[in-house]
Amino acid sequence: MFVDEATVQVHGGDGGNGCCSFRREKYVPKGGPDGGDGGAGGSVVLVADPEVSTLLPFRYKTIFKAERGRHGEGANRSGRSGADLEVHVPPGTLVWSEDRTRRLAWLAEPGARWVAARGGRGGRGNSRFATSTNQAPTRHEPGEPGEQGVLRLELRLLADVGLVGFPNAGKSTLISRISAARPKIADYPFTTLEPHLGVVDLGDRPGFVVADIPGLIEGAHGGAGLGDRFLRHIERCRLLLHLVDPAAPDRDPVRDAEIIDRELAAYSGTLAEKPRIVVVTKSDALQDRSALGRIDAWARSRGFECLVVSAVSGEGLPALLHAAADALERLPRASAESEDLAG
Repeated sequence: MFVDEATVQVHGGDGGNGCCSFRREKYVPKGGPDGGDGGAGGSVVLVADPEVSTLLPFRYKTIFKAERGRHGEGANRSGRSGADLEVHVPPGTLVWSEDRTRRLAWLAEPGARWVAARGGRGGRGNSRFATSTNQAPTRHEPGEPGEQGVLRLELRLLADVGLVGFPNAGKSTLISRISAARPKIADYPFTTLEPHLGVVDLGDRPGFVVADIPGLIEGAHGGAGLGDRFLRHIERCRLLLHLVDPAAPDRDPVRDAEIIDRELAAYSGTLAEKPRIVVVTKSDALQDRSALGRIDAWARSRGFECLVVSAVSGEGLPALLHAAADALERLPRASAESEDLAG
């Protein structure tokens, strides 16, 4: 099961109390305050772990508490500090406030860390308050409570190339032919209900990762179909492959292409400005090839390269993969700090 949203509670550990104690030993002439400090509470730390691929574990465990600090003891013995609690999340996890008005952290790369709830400071023991005028203080401090809060986690997949298009445009078939990904393929709309990632191996040149998301329809940016839920997964892609089916019955492929173009722009300016290759699919099933010229003219009017492929017969696939690889080589990799993700 692919889960890309979760809500969790985080609790930093409370600090330990400082101790109030006085040294009283037989045959020791000078006693005095010897209460030790309490230990600091542990913190809850989110860590981007490449071994974690979805937020599914947070369906079953939603409360994370770090260890509290131990109390101070006599003989100036400080309490042990609580251990930090590391919570492993997939790379590409956005952390929002509970009401989703503030973006708190962006764990884009493997190994990225963010302190979600700091542990409380340990209280001071009474030995800390001894002065020349107050040689027997009884004052000592309680430990401070750890931070706590409710966080919303949102996963955005990491891929170089994103596939977009209407349902049944051939996205799942294409990713199954160019990679080892095996999404469900069937002759009805919305066969794909969750994103899929595939790795393309080009042998003599660097490969790339492709993301296939459920098909888009008109109004997707506002919630129609599954679009608004999964469009965010291609915001991190550097290149889009816009698949157009010229053989779909009772549909105008150019109008379909324009609808997808508008939906991307309506969802976010980031998607609208992504470099794009228009891919005309299912060329093996095309009876009237006049549609190819119309799609090519539309693509070139927008400044997009247009290629014709058949994932079934393999026609045009090598040219498409090398065109995508060429485009990726020209495009810089965005740093985590420079990525502007829509809310």
